[in-house]
Amino acid sequence: HRTLSQLEQGGLIVRDADSGRYGIGARTWQIGTAYVANHQVLEASRPYLDAAAARGDFTVQLVERSERLAVTLYSHHATGEVITKATYGYHFPLHCGSKGQVLLAFAEPAFVERYLAGPLESLTNETITDPTALRARLVEIRRQGYALTEGDVQRFTGSVSAPLHDRDDRVIAAVCLIARRTAFRDEGTSAAIVETVLQTAQACSIALGWRPRAIEAQAGR
Repeated sequence: HRTLSQLEQGGLIVRDADSGRYGIGARTWQIGTAYVANHQVLEASRPYLDAAAARGDFTVQLVERSERLAVTLYSHHATGEVITKATYGYHFPLHCGSKGQVLLAFAEPAFVERYLAGPLESLTNETITDPTALRARLVEIRRQGYALTEGDVQRFTGSVSAPLHDRDDRVIAAVCLIARRTAFRDEGTSAAIVETVLQTAQACSIALGWRPRAIEAQAGR
């Protein structure tokens, strides 16, 4: 209780008088806003994220991992109806949605095993919560280079995510495109969304100094 009181006095959290629950305070929000504003990955990626958002009726996000959560750093929806829970400020467990699954798939093996051994909550009846099934899913994501999920965060949405690499080829974030689930029912539309997220993730990675293997091979000739 003393710690909570100190955090409240410092403006880091606020307490709802009716429910007694605590929420983020103004000071915490300021710190978070400053973190995002000075985020080098977001600064380098934002032009490509905005360009992707202009290509279709979907939300484009930049996401990074914070322990067991996929944290949304940036969210942009250029046209059409904004999808609920796809805006900045909504964070989900790594096994829920394509963005978290991509970040989990390319995380350190020891972290992956610790994560799978922990609680795997369900957001819908389509969320994968079986460790064996999730482990197989991560293998598939690493093989194909992206993740596509439907209905596991919200029943009416689907998403596609691809990893963002730094100059040392480490996966440091993910680009995620979220659309109405009906968009993934059309093979052509679904393929276009996958291609958009792959192109965007590659452009963001190159802006951060990453070089595709094909370019490296040509340079080494």
